[in-house]
Amino acid sequence: MQERQISPKEPPKIEQGPDRTDEMSFLEHLEELRWRIIKGAGGIVVGIIIAFFFSDFLVDTVLLGPTRANFIAYQWYGIDAIDLTLQSRRLAGQFFSYWGIIFVMGVIIGCPIFFYQIWSFLVPAMEKTTKWRSYAHTLFMSFFFILGVLFGYFVLVPFALQFFAQYQISEIIRNDFDINQYFISFTLWIISCGSIFQLPVISYFLSKFGLLTPTFLKKYRKQSVIIAFVLAAVLTPPDPVSQTLVAIPLVVLYQLSIYISKFGVHVRKKNLKKAFSGNK
Repeated sequence: MQERQISPKEPPKIEQGPDRTDEMSFLEHLEELRWRIIKGAGGIVVGIIIAFFFSDFLVDTVLLGPTRANFIAYQWYGIDAIDLTLQSRRLAGQFFSYWGIIFVMGVIIGCPIFFYQIWSFLVPAMEKTTKWRSYAHTLFMSFFFILGVLFGYFVLVPFALQFFAQYQISEIIRNDFDINQYFISFTLWIISCGSIFQLPVISYFLSKFGLLTPTFLKKYRKQSVIIAFVLAAVLTPPDPVSQTLVAIPLVVLYQLSIYISKFGVHVRKKNLKKAFSGNK
């Protein structure tokens, strides 16, 4: 049989996926990274489309829910809450807030796909893996991110809003908040919490690749408590209750990261032992 001649203009096919083992050139890595980012962005676009169809719920219940005194979180904590008065002081204030909440919720909905694509690009460069492990790692990252978002929404946002809503330096000054400023603060709080809750994830991967050890984390455990309260002071209003409510989970996350780091080191040693045995 005559073999098909490959045209010089025809690029070689590169096997995609987290389980590929062939060596790739630098330009091929860049090309794959480009497609991974495009696919991850496509997942976010899908999330935005889904969020658009639920826009009424996202605006009335999710975005504006904490502004009402009957918000469920206030009932949980027994907070004597008041309604917030929102105003649109800019020409496109409501327009940007409307599309902003759709975009933010679309990112949250589509984050698992984005995490999977980035993970599938990074890991094969460092170790052999399989698709089910990539799915498990994606679930691991997405779980802690969404958990952090929920923590920000149901803990940080309610306490921060009521603190600023009820804080007055004079009775003749009324607290009316701009919708854009409210949306920016709302987004900053929940996304910051989602990012902070990635601490166990970062601990696992750094430990798995030999860049972090549980001994190092234990050494700076006391300093981590101080950093947790400083970070909580930055994210929350100057209210000791809300600062403590944010700082305590951060301390717990750090302690959890120590145990996860131990597991990551164990996985690393197991992989090295398997690789060493295979090379003999």
